[in-house]
Amino acid sequence: MTTATGTRTTVQGAVGTAHTRVEGRDKVTGAARYAGEIPFADLAHGWLVLSTVARGRIRSVETEPVLAMPGVLTVLHHGNAPRLETDFIGLLGTPPDPTCTLFQNDRVAHLGWPVALVVAETSEQAREAAEALVVHYEQEPHDTEFSADRTDAYALEGHMPAVVEKGDLEAELAASAVALDQQYTTPEEHHSMMEPHAATALWDGGRLEVVDSNQGASWVVGELAKLFSLDPSAVRVRSEHVGGGFGSKGVRVHQVGAVMATTVLHRPVRVVLTRRQMFSLTGYRSPTAQRIRLGADADGRLRALEHLSLNQTSSVHEFVESCAGPSRVMYDADAHHTAHRIVRLDVPTPTFMRGPGEAPGSFALESALDELAEKCGLDPIELRRRNEPERGPVSGLPFSSRNLDACFREGARRFGWADRDPRPGVRREGRWLLGTGTAAASFPSGAGPSTAIVTAEADGTFTVRIAAADIGTGARTALALIAADALATTPDKVRVRIGDSDFGPAMIAGGSMGTRSWAWAVTAAAGELRERLALGTDIPPEGITVRSDTTEAVGALARKERHSFGAQFAEVAVDVTTGEVRVRRMLGIFAAGKIVNPLTARNQLVGGMIWGISMALHEEAVRDRASGGLYGADLAGYHVATHADVPPLIEADWVDDPDPDDPVGIKGIGEVGIVGAAAAVANAVWHATGVRHRHLPIRPDRVLQAAAGEPHA
Repeated sequence: MTTATGTRTTVQGAVGTAHTRVEGRDKVTGAARYAGEIPFADLAHGWLVLSTVARGRIRSVETEPVLAMPGVLTVLHHGNAPRLETDFIGLLGTPPDPTCTLFQNDRVAHLGWPVALVVAETSEQAREAAEALVVHYEQEPHDTEFSADRTDAYALEGHMPAVVEKGDLEAELAASAVALDQQYTTPEEHHSMMEPHAATALWDGGRLEVVDSNQGASWVVGELAKLFSLDPSAVRVRSEHVGGGFGSKGVRVHQVGAVMATTVLHRPVRVVLTRRQMFSLTGYRSPTAQRIRLGADADGRLRALEHLSLNQTSSVHEFVESCAGPSRVMYDADAHHTAHRIVRLDVPTPTFMRGPGEAPGSFALESALDELAEKCGLDPIELRRRNEPERGPVSGLPFSSRNLDACFREGARRFGWADRDPRPGVRREGRWLLGTGTAAASFPSGAGPSTAIVTAEADGTFTVRIAAADIGTGARTALALIAADALATTPDKVRVRIGDSDFGPAMIAGGSMGTRSWAWAVTAAAGELRERLALGTDIPPEGITVRSDTTEAVGALARKERHSFGAQFAEVAVDVTTGEVRVRRMLGIFAAGKIVNPLTARNQLVGGMIWGISMALHEEAVRDRASGGLYGADLAGYHVATHADVPPLIEADWVDDPDPDDPVGIKGIGEVGIVGAAAAVANAVWHATGVRHRHLPIRPDRVLQAAAGEPHA
């Protein structure tokens, strides 16, 4: 927007005002094409064949009958596939998951392990041939049973230390006036984004091109280059539109399979995963078993906090669900012990899933805090206030900002918390018992080095190029607003091009760091360009271009505890005669840095809260001990919250909380919305019924069992 002041025109800031998505019209009209829709001449199609045993070896693959089928071009398997380089450390600091290093040996590590890729002229021919392929196995006994009692679990560092300890835990517990010792569990959960994983690979003039659906083109380039022993400059990855990622869309079997096939056939090859294949090949949130012990003085001040977390991983790759992470940030205690352990099973490898660690970890921690408040006779919000740390509880570092109390104050006011009767099971409306609950939320706010290119065009417009990934969050629009302000122009004068590795390395869309990292790079480039234009330089036909690199600036950030925070509130209605739980209203108030686009930001936060409802009441992937596979590995068998499960009154808002160390003031909102949401719902169910549910999801049968006084099942 521009306003005239005398003879001078000033530009009002775009950041902080609501804007519809710049690509919105293309998406709703079908003009925006996703990875599986883009046409290529002479395109072949690959279809993966997955193992039917959970552990063992491949004895033989009967390829001859399949190769004789109409349209079949090749069948790749461990006996003929190109060899890969697997001895390297990837972008995330770990070796590649052997699931993705396709067909390198005859081992089968879990049910649904990729054993062959059939490539044909059409997708239908490839599928028919893949379903006809006979594979013989030497089957071995498998173990897929996860439980808190596993004796073969061990501590493992992930993206944070495995074990952190300070103080004498047992002494402080013994000296506590009030103590709590409980175990909480969460089940296996799956991303289930609408767009499946899809990639097309081709060689063009000696250069490998991959058109993909991913969360970071630079990430995929780096991994593929190492796997196939290529120079990164010889690989280009494009990923313009992504129909959801949530942590799953990194380097997976579909890209590797497509590159293998195009290398063998010398023509473009597309591999698209089916919904069922995604349940075994694209990661998931591991089930967790978490023990929490709390000790407090009579006034609720914590003396001891212990949070032990266990998750499963595959037999071939280690992944840690860092559930104790929130406890290391949220509340201090004289003795503070946290630990992460894993157990290897014959299951697929878990991966990052929206709010990794924080989502299941906050369910346990915030449920335990609610139980402690009940024991102390304190309001749950007051207990949290009494345990607000001044610095990082275990790091000792200052917080960049910590406006959690402001979130609780504003949320309590808007939710009507002051009118809450603290006694459980006293509010009734016909057959429904009513209750309210609350929980705190936090998620790290980091930044990664990125590069950006900004060009002043001869026609007075600007083009921004950055290898960002808009996975449905509205990042493309946010960057347009940020660039417009940095260039002192309006958003309609800015074109943003993303998702192309040729634009230079950039942070992935993950860890709630994407927009923050990209905005930093865009702001830096735009600022330098604006200075050059201020000198009165004429713009040539090719434009004036500036490139930025924030590696040095990001590396110079002072060490601090950097997090977004939030307060979640929920009201539920429970029918203990049918086991039905309904969320009637929900409110989240967040301190998440400067909000770039209130329209898409609110959608992100509400979406996360709905995930929390789904986590609390619905989502649960169950493994069959006999086969090692999942029951109902599709969107019919895997239940998620639908429109009928979401309350009409669900609202997200925020308090003022710009990060003083960020050029725009951004923190990150992609994941904090799900954190604490499940705990708020579970705490509300306790308030409604007087019965604690420490095991998710809170299914109707569990509500009925609890009402009857039966043990958990």
